[in-house]
Amino acid sequence: MFVRTVYATGDPARLDTAIRALNSEGRDLLEERPGYRGAGVFVDRDLGKLFTVSWWESEEARRNSDEVMRERRPALLEPFAGTVAVENYEVAVFHTLPHPTAGGGLRMTRVEFDPADADLFADTFHASVLPRFENLPGLARAALLLDRERGRGIVGTLFTDHRSLAASRAGQAAARHEGAAKAHVTVVGLEEFQVLHADARAD
Repeated sequence: MFVRTVYATGDPARLDTAIRALNSEGRDLLEERPGYRGAGVFVDRDLGKLFTVSWWESEEARRNSDEVMRERRPALLEPFAGTVAVENYEVAVFHTLPHPTAGGGLRMTRVEFDPADADLFADTFHASVLPRFENLPGLARAALLLDRERGRGIVGTLFTDHRSLAASRAGQAAARHEGAAKAHVTVVGLEEFQVLHADARAD
């Protein structure tokens, strides 16, 4: 699969306006596009951050949806968004357990690596990091997203509730440290979000 992410920041007091638009018109727009496989909406209400992910069955399907979504996105995010960053990734690893529930938590780890080490990173994550994640109570989903050309990636872990998210911090930190050393990656960002909506169909 392939994904498009949207990372927006703005006035926390105006965040709910964007959420309502995304959950109504935004979802309808996505579901009309061929090859759509699901989406997620995640927020940090205190700081005013909005992170969305849309999943696509092929790179072509994602690319074909870009024009429509690019035209409609500003209206969907107004008046909340002061900054908007859009990125595209390949899904290198997708592992799902119990379905995440609204009110759960997402931990997002941004990494950078030598593009030549992309396969090493994916293999290390699948063989060494993912088994350790599976032992974290409350884990609902783990995914590795790669931009091979730019040498950038995102590790996303979803938990069924905030208590499990908080309790997993030490365990995931240990796995992150070990995996980063083995795969020659550098962690450049670590954030947590509340899950408002999350679904993706890998089959």
